[in-house]
Amino acid sequence: MGGRARTFVCALLLALVAAYTVHAQSPVVLDKVVAVVNNQAILASDIDHEIRLSVLDPNRGGMGVLTPTHALDQLIGRALIQQQIRQQDLQSTEPGNAEVAARLTEMRTELPACVREHCATDSGWQAFLSAHGLTAGEVETYLRYRLEILSFIEQRFRQGISISPEEIQTYYSKTLIPQYAKGEAIPPLDQVSSRIQEILLQQRVNALFDDWLSNLRKEGEVEVLDPALEAPDSSPAAPATSPDALPTSVPNHTKGQGGSR
Repeated sequence: MGGRARTFVCALLLALVAAYTVHAQSPVVLDKVVAVVNNQAILASDIDHEIRLSVLDPNRGGMGVLTPTHALDQLIGRALIQQQIRQQDLQSTEPGNAEVAARLTEMRTELPACVREHCATDSGWQAFLSAHGLTAGEVETYLRYRLEILSFIEQRFRQGISISPEEIQTYYSKTLIPQYAKGEAIPPLDQVSSRIQEILLQQRVNALFDDWLSNLRKEGEVEVLDPALEAPDSSPAAPATSPDALPTSVPNHTKGQGGSR
C-alpha cells in the first residue's frame, strides 16, 4: 500500500472513531418504553404505528386524528386481550389467510378513505399505503389481529345471550321509528327485526366485554411510564370497544345508513 493510500485509510479510520465517540457521548434515543402491561412493553414507536393505522378505521370520520393518549389506551386494551388469548391457548380464534384476504378486499373497496384514493386498483392501493406511511404487511397484520380479537369476543361473550321479541318491539318503536321524518315510508317490523336483534345482541356483548376488560385492567399490572400519556380525568380514554382497537361495534343500520363491521 502506497504512502498516500495509507494516509487516506488512517484518516478514514480516525474519522470513524471520532464519529463513534461523539455518538457514544451523546446517544441518539431511537425508541423508548412508554408503558408496561403485565411485563409486556409498549414502545413509543407502537403509538406512532397505531396512529398511522387509524386511517383504516371506517368509524373515525369526523373524529379527527387519533391522539397518542387514546392510541396508548387502545394498545393497552389489545395487549390485555391478546394475553388472555395466549393464556387460554385459543387456537380457534386465529383467522385463516382466506378470511384475512377477504377482509382486505372489503376494506380496499368499501373504506371511505380508500374509495377516495382508488385503493381497489393496485396503483391506488400502493399510493394510499405510501401516503400514510404503511406497508401491505402491516395492514395484513392489523386485520389479522382485529379478526382474532373479534373471534375471541364472539366465542366468550356472545354465547347464551338471547333477545326477546319484546325488546325488539321496544327498539323498533322507541329508537328506529323516531328516526324517520313525517311522511317517510317506515319499514315494517318483520322486515327489520333480524337487524334489530343483531344490534341489541351486539350492544349486550359490548357491555359484557367492556366490564370484563375494565376488570382485567384493574387486576393486572398496567403502568404508564410517560406522564404525558396519562389520560386526564376530564378527558377519558377511548372506550374499549373503539373500532380502532376492536372491531366489535355493529352500526345502527337505519334509514340512509350503511357500512360493514
